[in-house]
Amino acid sequence: MQYVTAGESHGPTLVAVVSQVPAGVVVSSAAINADLRRRQSGYGRGGRMAIEQDEVRILSGLRFGRTLGTPIALEISNRDWENWTERMAQEGKAPRELELEQSPRPGHADLNGALKIGTRDCRDILERASARETAARVAAGAIAKAYLAHFGVELKSYVTRIGDVLLPSSEIERKAGVFSADKIEESVVRCPDAATSSLMVDAIDAAREAGESLGGWFNVTVTGLVPGIGGYAEAGDRLTSRIGGALFSIPAIKGVEFGLGFAAGTLPGSKVHDAIMRVEGGGRGRIARASNNAGGLEGGMTTGETLLVSAAMKPIPTMTTPLATVNLVTREATWASKERSDVCAVPAVAVVAEAELALVLAHAYQQKFGCDTINDSVQAFECYLARIAH
Repeated sequence: MQYVTAGESHGPTLVAVVSQVPAGVVVSSAAINADLRRRQSGYGRGGRMAIEQDEVRILSGLRFGRTLGTPIALEISNRDWENWTERMAQEGKAPRELELEQSPRPGHADLNGALKIGTRDCRDILERASARETAARVAAGAIAKAYLAHFGVELKSYVTRIGDVLLPSSEIERKAGVFSADKIEESVVRCPDAATSSLMVDAIDAAREAGESLGGWFNVTVTGLVPGIGGYAEAGDRLTSRIGGALFSIPAIKGVEFGLGFAAGTLPGSKVHDAIMRVEGGGRGRIARASNNAGGLEGGMTTGETLLVSAAMKPIPTMTTPLATVNLVTREATWASKERSDVCAVPAVAVVAEAELALVLAHAYQQKFGCDTINDSVQAFECYLARIAH
């Protein structure tokens, strides 16, 4: 399963095309829209979220709520387009009084992109480099989630840190399990602890008052996985590398960990590696891990334990108190240009990470169990379960 997106932040629409989707997968626009709403939520979001009310329009690949095995085209309209039709017109000449974005913003793709393609108008870069594009990724990821649901796989995400406010139990939870979805989503910062959520809100308010922005950490957990998904024979087969690459493709992600992550480098091997044991029941019993320090991945493959991925997001580079920069035309010192922006988007980026992780896992499941029809894949899956149980 693969996807491609198109569209600019202030263009008329965002588009995602998801290919190699098996026939027979149950998909609904309501489920996609639920994820789109989660991406738009979170305390600390900017004015753009008050304008957009993302809803998907499914253009192809479905009939009567099931996939046809053909590419699925998804469209999300940009309501803000009506305010940008002259400045972002696809055809014709630029308006005579068009204001160019010549002051690249530190922390963004503006300067490097402008040098790369030879433009002096950073809008040629920032419109596509904008995190607005991730709405299309979330829609694509919802297709992958619908596919994985046929195998009992479920993804959740939650915020563990915003600025210097840390969820106290994060070190325990990164090993042990998953918070309930209700507890996560009832928090305005998608943190499952009420007291910590309140402190995070206070930190965001203080950052807004100071003209600052905040980053943070989040976890994505995946339950219901079977062991042996992924591979070890080739570098590109390893799920560790595929997931890492997918998450690092999200704007502002600066670090990714699995299980204990960097902490594994500080401990002796006996405190890191997960002992293998037999769990009684079902004939000879099930082989499992006594702990989950590896975060559900060993040797580039799933272990059958909860997959736990943690990631760090840097603060949003666009701030109401801008940083110093240099004008691309005059080469004189100036201040970075300002776009409408968030103070904190950690709760939203965690939802984007769910989508990216779902797409990687869906592709890996297809490699293992086939990709023509969901019925054939489920039968192959059940045969695999029977084999590894004996």
